[in-house]
Amino acid sequence: MRILFVCTANKLRSPTAEDVFRDTPGIEVISAGTDSEAPRPLSKELVASADMIFAMEAHHRERIRKKFKQRPPDNRIVTLHIPDEYERGDPALVALQREKVGTRLLALNGSRP
Repeated sequence: MRILFVCTANKLRSPTAEDVFRDTPGIEVISAGTDSEAPRPLSKELVASADMIFAMEAHHRERIRKKFKQRPPDNRIVTLHIPDEYERGDPALVALQREKVGTRLLALNGSRP
């Protein structure tokens, strides 16, 4: 299963999630940013290849839904409601991502995040 984490700049929130869930059995994770200047900009190929997308905020989810026709079903694009107020690797951000993402991944593939 391929999981895509999305934030704006792909510098803080989504790369942290990629780091946190990288070693989860049964999934491949990648992150991207909606900003064209992001280190890994969101592309139609990334979106089309994802089985599930975790968007950090509602505007990221809406951009994906409006811009990319080939994407997972809407119920596989989850908004985490994590504001842009954390540094990369911040322990509070890691805990929040584990809480919000972990149970969903567990339900999807039967593994422990």
